[in-house]
Amino acid sequence: MKEIVLVKYGEMVLKGLNKKSFEDMLTKNIKRRLKSLGRFKITSAQSTTYITPLDDDIDLDEVTERVGKIFGISALCRACICEKDFSDITEKSLEYLDDVLSNAKTFKVNAKRSDKAFRMKSPEICAELGGILLEKFPHLTVDVKNPEITVTVEVRDTNAYVHAGSIKGAGGLPVGSSGKAMLLLSGGIDSPVAGYMMAKRGVHISAIHYVSPPYTSDRALMKVETLCEKLTDYCGGIAFFCVPFTEIQEAIKDNCKEEFFTIIMRRIMMEIAQRICEKEKCQALITGESVGQVASQTMSAIACTDAVCRIPVFRPLVGMDKTEIIEIARKIDTFETSVLPYEDCCTVFTPRHPKVKPHLADVEKVQNSFDFEPLIQKAVENTVLKTFNYSE
Repeated sequence: MKEIVLVKYGEMVLKGLNKKSFEDMLTKNIKRRLKSLGRFKITSAQSTTYITPLDDDIDLDEVTERVGKIFGISALCRACICEKDFSDITEKSLEYLDDVLSNAKTFKVNAKRSDKAFRMKSPEICAELGGILLEKFPHLTVDVKNPEITVTVEVRDTNAYVHAGSIKGAGGLPVGSSGKAMLLLSGGIDSPVAGYMMAKRGVHISAIHYVSPPYTSDRALMKVETLCEKLTDYCGGIAFFCVPFTEIQEAIKDNCKEEFFTIIMRRIMMEIAQRICEKEKCQALITGESVGQVASQTMSAIACTDAVCRIPVFRPLVGMDKTEIIEIARKIDTFETSVLPYEDCCTVFTPRHPKVKPHLADVEKVQNSFDFEPLIQKAVENTVLKTFNYSE
């Protein structure tokens, strides 16, 4: 008995004349994600993508696990392929659904007849197949409002498909359909979640991280690289830029007022990230900032940071509280890594009393008292690139 994975779209359905380009992007992402599992035929029709295994030994549990993390998909299901003949649908349904219905108490049948030439209408399919299933599984009762199992028959252009319910997909838009942006990735809880949320809106993510040896350790860098690997399940391949930041932080400490350390550091981080964005054709920056969470994330501090930005800065967590952010971090399996006790450069030379409501003129005056440009250029030139692909 042949099985297939049916992938259903979410908001992609609303894209009108642009829908085909979104479908093509989704198909490419599916192919890349499943490449290591074997050969597949992947086609699209009627707002559905069909993933057909071409090898007998393909693990469909692993296929659904991976596809369930691909943005652009609202739901997916494993289904049995049937001929567009009610007797074949009946025969294969009894065999295919044996295990799931044997262990259920209530069910209903749902039919979707896209092919209007099929001789039976949807209510007839439901009634006929429901009666046959009750004969085979007499312990079942019909519950049309809240069934334990919903048996679905989809009659489409070339075949009919039978399945016992859908799995919720990742939602959003296909990664790559909304352009490319650079994520400022720290070792904390917030920034990986921010990257995930922007990837969900179709943004292809690159990542930038700042290291300050000997103040930060190799383990701290490994922690961030692990976060990057975990994000690839949702974001696809990630170009990871590691920026040497020690000299810049020491220069800030030696030449700037302590209360401005953090805000000046953030401004220089943004400047470096933008210069790398220019080379990588990234159209925006992404941060994990949430208003009021720390001193550098007050509205005044964010305004001072944005003053150096020449491209948009996306802050998808800006209105979320920590509990909401942690919930998503647990969902995408980054939380346990994020809380490992290896500090990143943001904790180096932390001021005792940071300026909570800085004025831009004061920040610029303090920053301009020292020429950071040679150090910024040196940091950009010595940035190391590493690429992370899907974790297997």
